Amino acid sequence: MTRKSNMVIFMILAVFATALQSSLGQNTYVVGDALGWLVPPGGDVAYRTWASSKTFTVGDVLVFNFTTGVHDVAEVNKADFDSCRGTSPISISTNGPTNITLRSAGEHFFICTFTRHCDVGQKLAINVLASSTSPAPQPATPPPETTPSPVATPAPPVATPAPSPSRPPMTYTVGDSLGWVVPPGGPIAYETWARGKNFMVGDILVFNFTSGAHNVAEVRRAGFDSCNGSSAITTITTSPARITLSTAGEHFYICTFPQHCPIGQKLAINVTGTNAPTRPTPPSSSAPTPSSTATPPPSTNSPSPSSGSPTTPSTPTTPSPVTGPPPPDSSASSFGVAALPFSLLSIALAFLY
Repeated sequence: MTRKSNMVIFMILAVFATALQSSLGQNTYVVGDALGWLVPPGGDVAYRTWASSKTFTVGDVLVFNFTTGVHDVAEVNKADFDSCRGTSPISISTNGPTNITLRSAGEHFFICTFTRHCDVGQKLAINVLASSTSPAPQPATPPPETTPSPVATPAPPVATPAPSPSRPPMTYTVGDSLGWVVPPGGPIAYETWARGKNFMVGDILVFNFTSGAHNVAEVRRAGFDSCNGSSAITTITTSPARITLSTAGEHFYICTFPQHCPIGQKLAINVTGTNAPTRPTPPSSSAPTPSSTATPPPSTNSPSPSSGSPTTPSTPTTPSPVTGPPPPDSSASSFGVAALPFSLLSIALAFLY
């Protein structure tokens, strides 16, 4: 009975530990990924670039992969990190691989204490955030519902030109201070460098390399995967090589020197958008274009076919309303007055005869 009780307690503790680890959201990061913990070419850019795309929180684990006896890893303070002094480390481990759990928030600094290793770039600085496992507080009571006020119907949208680009074209130095070389640990250095960057049409890539020892060739996906530069789109043999990104989509670059691409001198990027401002198309006029076949109105001064002189067109008249007879003319009244003596004379002669 006691044995069964112990088993039940053990299972409960195991489930609790698993749930606790899950709630903490612990992440494990291999420092440098495939590059490992070593002296990187070109300075500390490889580890700075690797850390720039990560979010570290309390409880996460850093794994330092190195060869025992050739390197070590020491956590130091800011002053010792800047001066590459490892005489008073916070902690130090000489056996690889080494796992270091991040137990406090804030800045953490790691170096290799072997002579000159830190000075030439084997150093890592990270910022650790506090654990964010507690849920956001909820309001005790829901806010009162408000009745939205009536909103007037918006006018139909007016076509506007495309917005201007958010940034001007940028120039990227491939690998930063690492340059375009054969990186240790495979292509992780250039994969890490390109991660998190937003390449756009119009941007420029600068490849810094030793002329005669390297070159840069743009190839298609198949040539990139097989490290075959025999059908390169373009090849530049003189450093520095400046390549303007003129089209969107995936772009692939390799060094065609023997074995340089297979051991990591290769870069793949994705180009999106454009930095060139677009010229809006002017809206078409809403006024109709007069037709060339429309018949012009007849001219009012056109000559009559039967005569050579222009005639004035008759203006249609509106019939006037019917009215009474016109008033008597003043000349008719005068004639009636003048004829009166003759009428009287004729009557007098009739009585005489």
